[in-house]
Amino acid sequence: MDFLSFVRDVASNPLLAVTVILTIGVILVNGWTDAPNAIATAISTRAISVRAAIILASLMNFLGVFVMTMISATVAETIFNMVDFAGDAHDSIVALCAAMVAIVVWASGASYFGIPTSESHALIAGLSGAAIGLQGSFSGINGVEWVKVLYGLLVSTVLGFVFGFVTTKIIERICSGGHRRNLASRFRKAQIGAAAGMAFMHGAQDGQKFMAVFILGIMLNKGQATVHSFTVPIWMMLLSSLVMALGTSIGGYRIIKSVGMDMVKLEPYQGFAADLGASVSLLLAQVFGLPVSTTHTKTIAIVGVGASGRLSNVRWGIVGEMVASWVLTFPCCGLIGYGMTKLFMAIF
Repeated sequence: MDFLSFVRDVASNPLLAVTVILTIGVILVNGWTDAPNAIATAISTRAISVRAAIILASLMNFLGVFVMTMISATVAETIFNMVDFAGDAHDSIVALCAAMVAIVVWASGASYFGIPTSESHALIAGLSGAAIGLQGSFSGINGVEWVKVLYGLLVSTVLGFVFGFVTTKIIERICSGGHRRNLASRFRKAQIGAAAGMAFMHGAQDGQKFMAVFILGIMLNKGQATVHSFTVPIWMMLLSSLVMALGTSIGGYRIIKSVGMDMVKLEPYQGFAADLGASVSLLLAQVFGLPVSTTHTKTIAIVGVGASGRLSNVRWGIVGEMVASWVLTFPCCGLIGYGMTKLFMAIF
């Protein structure tokens, strides 16, 4: 679909307009709560200013979406095919809108308390709950695709921690004889590149996930619920990345503080190690088409960096709060999605 055709359809179809507004709202919330993780460590070590970091994140988010989608859209296809919204066209669209509302409600509440929840997990849970509510059973879930989420959860946890830990140890071994002030200056510059890599991979992972929802909404409004492959238009990539950037500029500071400042006090080389370790983990997940959480991966990489010195370097209370929020996201957001679907179907 070209952009002008999309605009005409939105203008002539109120239900599609509502679907698009809610989808854009979810992408905005993702930029508000998830995208700041990519630049949190670089800001916390003063490698880059907040304004410059947001501009950098916006550009790299778009490039991540564009480049990786051109290479492979497997993550988007996994999300698109993970749930079954087939059936009555009106009810399907209502269920999708209910899922979007559930995600915004959950993410906004978590953001208010400064807890960096995973919008990837919220998206998966909200869509799953809505699909179950729509179909009235677990037949709304495609188990083959959903299991990739569990693989991604395991992979991002293990690789994030290991790469953060090992990268820090390697840097410390290589730079053991260097002058501390000179090394700090060099690693602050290197951190800008590492933060750019993280933002690129955030666009590649989260950008694809939310564009899959965008496309699903358009397809459902056209009565096409059984499409298994698609091409993502460039205008949609650009729109998604710009909305993410707007979200980051509006409300990203709370998350930047929680991830980059409160959990572990990082030196510039440690911030570089966390960004590099998380980026490599996300790249490997992308290659294998696993939908993983950038928040989860980055946070675990920071924990690995902190644990490479002493376990006491990590503020485990804050880590525990984050882990609890991740664990609660699937059942809570899923139940909200289910409840919203039943409510919306009864009302509309």
